[in-house]
Amino acid sequence: MALKGRKSSSKNPPILSHEFVIQNHADIVSCIAMVFVIGLMVQVTSPFAYMFIGVHHNVTREQDGVISEAPEVIRYTYGWKDVCAVFFYFLICIVMHAIIQEYILDKISRKLHLSKVKHSKFNESGQLLIFYVMSVLWGGDVIFRENYVLNISSLWEGYPHNEMVFMFKFFFIVQLSYWLHCYPELYLQKTKREEMPARITYATLGLIYILGAYLLNFSRVGICLVVLHYTSEALFHAARLIYFLDKAENGSKAGYLVANAVFVLVRLGSIILSVLTFWYGLSLSDNQGLDVERGNFNTQIIRIAALAAVCILQAWLMWNFITFHLKRMRELEPAQPVARKPKQEKKSASKRKKEENKRNVEDDELPEVDQNTNKSLRSRATAAKSK
Repeated sequence: MALKGRKSSSKNPPILSHEFVIQNHADIVSCIAMVFVIGLMVQVTSPFAYMFIGVHHNVTREQDGVISEAPEVIRYTYGWKDVCAVFFYFLICIVMHAIIQEYILDKISRKLHLSKVKHSKFNESGQLLIFYVMSVLWGGDVIFRENYVLNISSLWEGYPHNEMVFMFKFFFIVQLSYWLHCYPELYLQKTKREEMPARITYATLGLIYILGAYLLNFSRVGICLVVLHYTSEALFHAARLIYFLDKAENGSKAGYLVANAVFVLVRLGSIILSVLTFWYGLSLSDNQGLDVERGNFNTQIIRIAALAAVCILQAWLMWNFITFHLKRMRELEPAQPVARKPKQEKKSASKRKKEENKRNVEDDELPEVDQNTNKSLRSRATAAKSK
């Protein structure tokens, strides 16, 4: 089964041309990914291929120098082999993006007959909604399994949190892979130049914040903040899709109202959670100091920097939210019609204005004297002009 990319007016573009790569990028990338999968079946290449497909840096069997034959929970830490895993799942994200685009979104958009601008927003919201919903369900499952909701102090107790279960670590690898795949998608999806800055900014922020939480061992508070943020974003993109699908616009108004309310609550909740973790919880920890080998980054500078980074992001998102809605309110305000004066009033007003202007001109021509002799001087000036 061949996977199709973006359709082009040219049926048979030249091989290795830009149009050929864009049109067949899903097939090309899937073939590269299949090389690693087939490598698992060969004994010589199996270790190399597994380095890209599997999750590495298992620390369960190395605890206290005792080899455990059947550990109850296998735990992992991060390391350089994670780069290989991120690259492989980066390829998988490109393939999945093309599958969703071709077999779900394109079929729906053909029936809607959207304009070019709305078609681009529809595709963006469709892709992001699927990713956000999957991430919220996945991250929520990890949060409830690790009991972070009922035991909020576990977000900072026992730091450094450099050990993760399989699904926990795999969650961060997929997140990094997804935001990395957004950069080539700008080319593969023929994104317009005016849309690129916003998408690049959003992908870069997601990549930097998730990578920072992963490398600094703030993974517990990081996954909670990610799930909160993705929940508000999922509601927004769901409301936008309802707007495109619902011609009556009744459902979209309710959807946007819920999304806006949740957006504000999530910003507030993210700041509260960050303050509790970085300002209060980690500052009371006995394990203070910088130790890169153990993965301990619990210093005052790093805590303040992490808290400031989260608060600045929330403030920036809130600023964009407020400015967008203020601009929209101005656009929706009806223009106030100017009341027209009757013709007679216009004529009388214009006549009075001319007389006033004439008097002002005559006053300017006269020298500065007392106001009592102004009338006599004006009459003499008019008499002189008549002569």
